[in-house]
Amino acid sequence: MGTEVLPDDRALRHGRRDRALAQMQAHDLDILVLGRQANARYVAGAPQLWVAGTRPFGPVATLVRSSGDVHLLSSWDEGIPDDIPHEHLYGLAWNPMTLVAVLRGIEGADTAQRVGTDALSPGYAALLPMAFPKADIVDGELAMRAARRIKTAPEIEILRDALRVAQTGLAAAVAELRPGSTEQDLTGILLEAMTAGGISTPATQDSTWVTSKEHPWRRASGDRTAREGDLVAFSSSVLGDGYIGEVGRTIPVGEPDDAARKLYRRSEALWSRLLEACRPGALASDLLAVYEHAGEPLPPMPVARGLGMGFDTPVVSPHLRATAAAEQLEPGMVLAVTGYVWQSGVGAVFGRDAVLITDSGCEVLTSSPYWKE
Repeated sequence: MGTEVLPDDRALRHGRRDRALAQMQAHDLDILVLGRQANARYVAGAPQLWVAGTRPFGPVATLVRSSGDVHLLSSWDEGIPDDIPHEHLYGLAWNPMTLVAVLRGIEGADTAQRVGTDALSPGYAALLPMAFPKADIVDGELAMRAARRIKTAPEIEILRDALRVAQTGLAAAVAELRPGSTEQDLTGILLEAMTAGGISTPATQDSTWVTSKEHPWRRASGDRTAREGDLVAFSSSVLGDGYIGEVGRTIPVGEPDDAARKLYRRSEALWSRLLEACRPGALASDLLAVYEHAGEPLPPMPVARGLGMGFDTPVVSPHLRATAAAEQLEPGMVLAVTGYVWQSGVGAVFGRDAVLITDSGCEVLTSSPYWKE
């Protein structure tokens, strides 16, 4: 694992920035003020301190359409790309008027007509008009979502790297599964292998759970120990170079009985249909229809969602049917697609893969094996 903080590769960051500028043009935005970490890194290409939880909106990165210049919140030069000069960096400040003065000093701030933000707090709703006196302050998150939903070729390579580490962690944990294994021990093994692979930041907390035989969505109750005949789910998810890579599998403890084997066959049939629905031009809601046509209850988690830097669209969920019906799959999208089947008295078979939509269909980017008879 490297210890030096480096900016993202030049081709990676410029490809992303070009997409952001194109969407600024399409949405008629003169300036884009970004507060979300994923959006800031997308346009700047500079890794910043990881922030747990939530925080108020603040101007972390600002992109100017006319010049392509990026202005970035940073108290040091380490990890800052050479195309963001030192004079475009500004430090943390307790007084928000200090940041307003920084924004006011950006070239074009005094003449901008439309300024987009990816979020907004009541305080900055009052402060931003001081920095951009002639501008309408509008929703800029729509432009960023449109830019980020289609991945560039360098982005897909970074995703492949993150997925390789996630799969390494998964394989290490699966190799140690046996009667008496605890969820905590298996999670520790997964995280240790992930860290040895060069990524020390998990993207999710719960990595391993014994599936419940009594309830379709819960983990098994009790002491969180795997026993003969249990179905144990693994969700390996990492945050590498700003991108989330994740893979999910369910492994039986010992030799599965006939009922468990039948459940695995149901899972395999469902997964084949889900892959058939991952094609350009298809509606995202077609993935929900796969479950319904297969006679499988829809899971509470999204059946598919955009995979990339943090939150990416689309989100295909039974709770957002209208949104899914309005989304069309396009080449260059990468989805985390989930298959989930459950049987009372047996447990659940959970699987998740990264799927790239291509011009002719799809490519599964993950290669971890499923359990097969």
